[in-house]
Amino acid sequence: MNTNSALIVPAQSSAATNAAPPVFHDAIKPLIAIPNFWLWVLWIAGILALAVAGWFLWRYWQKKAATLRMSPPVPPHVHARRMLDYALSLISQPKPFSTAVSGAIRVYLEERFQFHAPDRTTEEFLYELQESQLLTPEQKQSLAEFLASCDLIKFAKYEPTETELRALHASALRLVNETEPRPFPAAPPLSVAGPPLIPATK
Repeated sequence: MNTNSALIVPAQSSAATNAAPPVFHDAIKPLIAIPNFWLWVLWIAGILALAVAGWFLWRYWQKKAATLRMSPPVPPHVHARRMLDYALSLISQPKPFSTAVSGAIRVYLEERFQFHAPDRTTEEFLYELQESQLLTPEQKQSLAEFLASCDLIKFAKYEPTETELRALHASALRLVNETEPRPFPAAPPLSVAGPPLIPATK
């Protein structure tokens, strides 16, 4: 067997030799996003709406702050009468009524005389009250009985009659009426009389 036989390579066809060489294209570029006109319009309109709403809100708070600065504070006796008027709407409920009535008097005494009444027990408040000269002895005694009656209803579960509740309300209102600030009496007009006239001599 002959082992030195030549390697036979098949001849290329004319079609293969005449084929065009492969062409490599560049990478495909991403598409350019074309902005939506109406989307921009909506964004701008939304920003303008927020700006206008913020301006109106700022103006509203400015006017409200100016009104609060111009309005005078409510006097203590007026505030107390309003609280006592509200307490009357609770007269069918003894415990809430007594709480509202005693709270009105405590707030009034703090606003009117700077007593530390709302955050103290009745005993602590009455002890401070005895050292004060802002109330008469009769008013102090009446106030002590008033607060004791309110505590009896609130903490001892005493069931008062409507007559007793109205008496408590009247006692509280009387204290406010007796201790509210009084306007100073108007001073009499000053005399502007000059020196006595001397009759002219003829």
